[in-house]
Amino acid sequence: MNALDTGVLLCYFLVLIVAGILGAKRAKTAEDFALAGRNLGLFVYLGCLSAVILGGASTIGTAKLGYQFGISGMWFVFMIGLGIAVLGLFFTNQIYGAHVTTISELLGRRYNQKTRLISALVAAIYTLMVSVTQVIGMGTIIHAVLGWSMTVSMLVGGGIVLFYTILGGMWSVTMTDIIQFIVMTVGIFFVMLPMSLSHVGGWTSLLERLPASHFDLTSMGWANIFQYFLLYTLGMVVSQDIWQRVFTARTPNIARGGAIYAGLYSVAYAVALSVIGMCGVIVFPNMNDPQNVFANMSLEILPHGLLGLILASVCSALMSTASGTLLASSTLLSHDILKQYWLKNMSDRQFVLLSRMMTLAVGIVAIIFAIWIQDVLVALDVAYAILSGAIFVPVVLGFFWKRATAKAGFYSIVISSVVVLAGLAVEGLSSTNPIMYGIGVSIVSIVVFSYLFPSSNLKEGNKMIEDQQHAL
Repeated sequence: MNALDTGVLLCYFLVLIVAGILGAKRAKTAEDFALAGRNLGLFVYLGCLSAVILGGASTIGTAKLGYQFGISGMWFVFMIGLGIAVLGLFFTNQIYGAHVTTISELLGRRYNQKTRLISALVAAIYTLMVSVTQVIGMGTIIHAVLGWSMTVSMLVGGGIVLFYTILGGMWSVTMTDIIQFIVMTVGIFFVMLPMSLSHVGGWTSLLERLPASHFDLTSMGWANIFQYFLLYTLGMVVSQDIWQRVFTARTPNIARGGAIYAGLYSVAYAVALSVIGMCGVIVFPNMNDPQNVFANMSLEILPHGLLGLILASVCSALMSTASGTLLASSTLLSHDILKQYWLKNMSDRQFVLLSRMMTLAVGIVAIIFAIWIQDVLVALDVAYAILSGAIFVPVVLGFFWKRATAKAGFYSIVISSVVVLAGLAVEGLSSTNPIMYGIGVSIVSIVVFSYLFPSSNLKEGNKMIEDQQHAL
């Protein structure tokens, strides 16, 4: 990079910091800090939702998969988009009317406070791990471009996100996400994709120079495609960082429509990044680490100035998801654990301060984990395996099966979490089997415990479901 590219990137970081400071002025209450006052319109909501789901793994990981498998690399982000669309079509009416802050709070109403506690812990681990992937992604880009060590790169990138997230919570995240959504859309669809194709001679050249397997939608194998479905489609439906964005929408229609549009946007994003990775096969046929294909393509094909813009677009994708998941994890810990069990009588102002302190703590832990793991897709697989295997079944059955009881919900999450973690330890972090073990155990345990131990909260849980439906 030359001085122009560096200047573009630094100016972008400065804009984000200023936006974070402006957001801090609007974060006066706990609801402002966690949910931006539940007052976002369609475009802002769509931009924020798209920005949070398409992060470092989506950008760097899909380009990597496109390099390795061709157009089939799209399935990774396609399944994320499918999960968001399913959430919009079938679940927004259920969750929007509950007027809660976290997924754990809703589970606590449906089952009991023990279920709220354990689900908050599991969901906080998931959101923490997603934050880790974004810090790794930022480190990868900064390392490849500026030549800094990975450790320093991750400290700088993660530190900027942590700064503006602590300042204004969801309002800062919302303001920066809109900027990031615009920059990443322009950078990927209107700069990187057309210039990558132009550099290799167009789509016709790809057809002639790449093997036929790179144009086979299933070349990565049905096992991998099914794994992405289990991890990301199911995971999106019960993801706290996504739910927290849903709660920011002004109306149920905005919540539903924005989720569907974000799903469609994700599919287009998946195809674009896969094609960029395919172009990388021609430009760098013997790349040792495909995870660097996007950064290396940027350095190879872009003129100065545009290179800075593309790097800003990638950082946009990374930072928006990192800020959203950091806030989600800190909200779960402060709202569902600390406030419920130790700090019950704190004022609204004190809770905002607590939320900022927890965001700082979670951010520090995320940066430490990122320095330790340093692999985007492995970290993301662990995060979604825990979420899909342990939380998905209790949430869905809690909505649609009235017989599900408090003990059943609690023990289902505990048992399936243990099974998933044990399976990952035994079979490896990239194995699909632990997720299926967790889902299977979760279904069996929630059904068995519901029949063996009918709970006195059954009527209350059913009434909660009916009240939500009537409210909508």
